[in-house]
Amino acid sequence: MNLESQIAKISSFQHLELLANQIVEGFISGMHKSPFHGFSAEFAEHKIYNPGESTKHIDWKLFAKTDRLYTKKYEEETNLRCHLIIDNSSSMHYPKLKENQFFYENKIGFSVLASAVLMNLLKKQRDAVGLSIFSDTYEYFSPEKGSDRHHRMLLNKLESILETPKQTKNTDTITYLHQIAEKMHRRSMIVLFTDMFQKGDDERLFKALQHLKHNKHKVVLFHVVDKKTELNLEYDNTPRKFIDLESGEEINLFAENIKTDYEKAVQNYFDKVANTCALYKIKYVPVSVDESFEKIMSTYLVEKQKFG
Repeated sequence: MNLESQIAKISSFQHLELLANQIVEGFISGMHKSPFHGFSAEFAEHKIYNPGESTKHIDWKLFAKTDRLYTKKYEEETNLRCHLIIDNSSSMHYPKLKENQFFYENKIGFSVLASAVLMNLLKKQRDAVGLSIFSDTYEYFSPEKGSDRHHRMLLNKLESILETPKQTKNTDTITYLHQIAEKMHRRSMIVLFTDMFQKGDDERLFKALQHLKHNKHKVVLFHVVDKKTELNLEYDNTPRKFIDLESGEEINLFAENIKTDYEKAVQNYFDKVANTCALYKIKYVPVSVDESFEKIMSTYLVEKQKFG
């Protein structure tokens, strides 16, 4: 059964941990065929199990294949600290999901599953992970830890984001990025999932992003969008009502009449974000909700190597 078939069988976010694990395992199993072969050593090598040793790290999957007991021998602990940040404003709950869609086909669901995937990688590599969630308030903060209990607590919090009915929430990205930056005292990799929809002064937003880099943090910005409708404005030429999910403002128009100007304006903004991130040495990665999670994982592995 391929990965897509496995995902299709697990449509409920209650299985977030299982789904994240399947995505990671599928990625790791394919690494030997990819340019990321060299990263496979990060996870584990094996040694023969000696009676009397702890059974905690026995690789039971390998036992099923070889009928021999091996334990996972980890490289020396990296002690990487990673802090995940999720924008939970109303615009992140776009597009509205239909009954036959999976939870990760809108921006917040994609960001939640991507975060769970990164948490799975971090757990495999014995690294510490923390989590911040913001919208019009600083909804949640947990510092970086590496315990199983902490990992489970963060997964429960991610699930709760999806369980909570969407309300109209403005984004106060600038305020809360500054607050999160002030909480980051020890050098960490900071990973931000946001659609970058923030009314107001772009320069103030970019300064808040720059603030995240203080104390020599590594910052990765995943710019999450629904490419078909937010970038390419793929609608038929019938009159439609467009609603601002954060302010509730409405406008009626024909998408075809503004398509060219809209797409140009959006591309200009994306270019500005990308150029500013390059200036501040922030890793900028645009991702669409219809893409696989391979870009998320490969970016993390490459940036971790650079972080050192």
